[in-house]
Amino acid sequence: MNRLRLVAAFAIVLCVWWFAQAAPADARQHDGDVTRVFENVDIGPGETVDGDLTVVFGNATVEGVVRGDCTAVFGTCTAVDGGQIIGDNTGFDNDAVHIITPQWLGSMVDQDRRLLGSLATSAVVVLVFLLFPMRTRIALGRVERHPAMAGFVGALGTVAVFPIALLLIVSLIGIPLVLVEAAALFGGVWIGTGAIALVVGRRLSELVMPHATPSPLIALILGLVVVSAAEIVPIVGWIVTALVWCVGLGAAILSFMRPSELDGPASQRPIIGGPPMTGRSY
Repeated sequence: MNRLRLVAAFAIVLCVWWFAQAAPADARQHDGDVTRVFENVDIGPGETVDGDLTVVFGNATVEGVVRGDCTAVFGTCTAVDGGQIIGDNTGFDNDAVHIITPQWLGSMVDQDRRLLGSLATSAVVVLVFLLFPMRTRIALGRVERHPAMAGFVGALGTVAVFPIALLLIVSLIGIPLVLVEAAALFGGVWIGTGAIALVVGRRLSELVMPHATPSPLIALILGLVVVSAAEIVPIVGWIVTALVWCVGLGAAILSFMRPSELDGPASQRPIIGGPPMTGRSY
């Protein structure tokens, strides 16, 4: 019971503090500067701000008097109905901030976002590899032996996703299977991306350390670093991402097929110079 009273008293104190913080925006006289974040400020008729008025992520409407500067960042500062701003009136909305921001800085921010997205995808790929290592290695073999076929199958699979989803939605009872299809699509892309990263990591390791054999996990991480670096390159990065996803999805689909179904009867023939085949021949 005492704890309940203590919680109620604490909540009342918080409410009083909140209203005390918000009260200066409605008072008639503001001694000193006024700063507000994530809210709109209205200086009504008869109100006076004896200092600067600064609003961040909000709009300032002045119907009274602001004796200092009025600055709005990601917003506007407007004097209406006879309102007065004695100092400077400065407003930086989204367009203005974009204009005054250097182009190289904007490009850097975009690159950072793409880098974070690529790192997040790489973390998911590593997780999928740890959960399904055998399936990823089978997809690795498909990428090495049939890269063109993997790309073609991945393109067909990407195109077929939409009509299959439409048929499932139209059938009504198949609507829950749309989620299964989406999960299978992303799972195939992640498995295939892991296979491509393994190929890249192994090839790079062979060039740097020809006499050492890296572990699959090290090769995977090394390959993901190279693939992620290529994906954040402007313009070309989108092409790399589309190619990796397409070939990776095709490799994941081909990993569910037997080698004999891909290579044909020729895959069952002995290699020249190898041991002779045993058994009866017809």
